[in-house]
Amino acid sequence: MGDNSAVSPDARRAGPDVGARRPDAAEQLECGRVPSGATRLYSRRWVVVFLFSAYSLSNAYQWIQYGIISNIITRFYSVDAFAVDWLSMVFMLTYIPFIFPVTWLLDKKGLRLTALVANGLNCAGTWVKVASAKPDLFAVTMVGQFASSLAQVFILGMPSRLASVWFGADEVSTACSIGVFGNQMGIAIGFLLPPILVPNVDDIEELAYYIRLMFYISAGAATVIFILVIIVFQEKPELPPTQAQAQARDIPPENYSYTASVLRLLRNRPFMLLVVSYGLNVGCFYAVSTLLNRMIIEHYPGEELNAGRIGLTIVIAGMVGSLICGIWLDRTKTYKQTTLVVYLLSLVGMLVYAFTLSLGHLWVVFVTAGVLGFFMTGYLPLGFEFAVELTFPESEGTSSGLLNCSAQIFGIIFTIGQGKIIDAWGTLAGNIFLCVFLLVGAVMTGFIKSDLRRQKANLQSEAQTERKEAADLKDGVSPPEIFKERKL
Repeated sequence: MGDNSAVSPDARRAGPDVGARRPDAAEQLECGRVPSGATRLYSRRWVVVFLFSAYSLSNAYQWIQYGIISNIITRFYSVDAFAVDWLSMVFMLTYIPFIFPVTWLLDKKGLRLTALVANGLNCAGTWVKVASAKPDLFAVTMVGQFASSLAQVFILGMPSRLASVWFGADEVSTACSIGVFGNQMGIAIGFLLPPILVPNVDDIEELAYYIRLMFYISAGAATVIFILVIIVFQEKPELPPTQAQAQARDIPPENYSYTASVLRLLRNRPFMLLVVSYGLNVGCFYAVSTLLNRMIIEHYPGEELNAGRIGLTIVIAGMVGSLICGIWLDRTKTYKQTTLVVYLLSLVGMLVYAFTLSLGHLWVVFVTAGVLGFFMTGYLPLGFEFAVELTFPESEGTSSGLLNCSAQIFGIIFTIGQGKIIDAWGTLAGNIFLCVFLLVGAVMTGFIKSDLRRQKANLQSEAQTERKEAADLKDGVSPPEIFKERKL
């Protein structure tokens, strides 16, 4: 913990004040005082980030669980394909009007309340859907999906905020990647499980049984995770993990204006370029994910199960890409260079996927989809962390919220647009449509000025701390300590 050695005998003889030292950071904390300049990493941070990943997974699974079996859902509820597409697009639409009040709540009330509301809505949505497993209850299943989509608004902007509040300067990108990892894992399971749980059988009563079983599984998992969040999820550590976070804590609440923060972000040109380019990339991913079943079935009839496996391949490859990119950023801090390279490779992957989809070989589609997913999905944490760097000391939740808002808007536009193009001219034209916008996003990324404000703040704080420690040591005063780890 700290240096608890006794004062030397000479110092005692000289008097009580000579040679005495100030209480170290641990002693100050035990006395109920938060020492100035002290930082600490807590083991509990890993529990918090993995629990967040778990409930993000539960929510993301529900986004795609209808779309990947859209032909079955269309027949069961006797609705058209566009209505089923809206079961996915409602996640995108709900986000847009609710993101600003939710980020305000995150800034004012913190991580724990946001997590509780997210899980409450997510859990409620899953149980409403359990009651909707009848052919005449499409409206009820839409209500359940709306509740789950509202929960998503409380989830998507949290990875970068949670990483900044709990993790050290050399861990934030990795932690953010783990947060995004949970969302991607949920999408992966959403691609994999529904085609397995809901086979394309002719009997409607039997089909209702399989759909209800799928809903019960997701409701049970969401309920268990909700209980764990209530018991385990903590607001923030006692001591901040970094000097930048310590500075953020020192800002009095009355000096912070959410509206002013949003206006400053909107005037930040590099950030706004990133907002649009991020939206273009992630919007393309949303469109491909939502329409994947339609694209695969068009060229490979009866391959619903393989359509899910191809979606799984896209996301699993993207999870690997996310983790690799997060670790790479923590080690190199090359935010713009890495973001631009991954963006360009996403474009290349999309072009290869577009021109090989109709060749008639499923194994080729698996390979090209994996390459596409590695870069396109691997881009997600890069955008989050680059945004935090460009906008520090603004709230991470607000900057992430604006990124996601852009992604939802473009996701709706691209899903509707690509769907209509596929209906009229086929899958190749629909995928080329997305490639054009990926090219535009890559060009915009090249124009982003790399102003890494968070890195500068950490370096300045560390330099100031070193100078203060040197002065304190010269005066015989023990400086505040920085703790790397503390077991709970």
